[in-house]
Amino acid sequence: MTPIEFLNKVAPFKDKVFRLAKRLLVSKEEAEDATQEILLKLWNNKTKIETYKNLEAFSMTMTRNFCFDKLKSKQTHNLKIIHSNYEDKSTPLGKQVELNDSINWVEKIIETLPEQQKTIIQLRDIEAYSYNEIAEILEMTNTAVRVALSRARKTIREKLINIHNYGIK
Repeated sequence: MTPIEFLNKVAPFKDKVFRLAKRLLVSKEEAEDATQEILLKLWNNKTKIETYKNLEAFSMTMTRNFCFDKLKSKQTHNLKIIHSNYEDKSTPLGKQVELNDSINWVEKIIETLPEQQKTIIQLRDIEAYSYNEIAEILEMTNTAVRVALSRARKTIREKLINIHNYGIK
């Protein structure tokens, strides 16, 4: 396989690999290193690439495992999901402050979720993977992914309602 053929296969999803690594490792530099490591591993195994049914799912699984290994080696368990792509420059300042506050609350709530639910929220709601792709990446059944996602969303919704006192008792 030539370098150009390799790039044509990997280029469509390399940004997703970086974003997942950044969500798990938090640091941009750590995420760049992780992405580079994953691409290097793929390049070193370029002869096997054709045997993978879904190269993108395989790469995302590699990324997830690599990041978890890296975090374990540092003895840190402060995984954090940060997503700040919701900025809308045309929004009035008051609305922007309110939006940022809501995003911060959702981020804090997501941090309290079990690891599996955090990952599923990340892959489904932020990265927009299908249920089948998530099931393949996380080695779960499609039904288990849907149940975990439903529980995660329900937890987020209930905690937001409690925080903002929308369900006045």
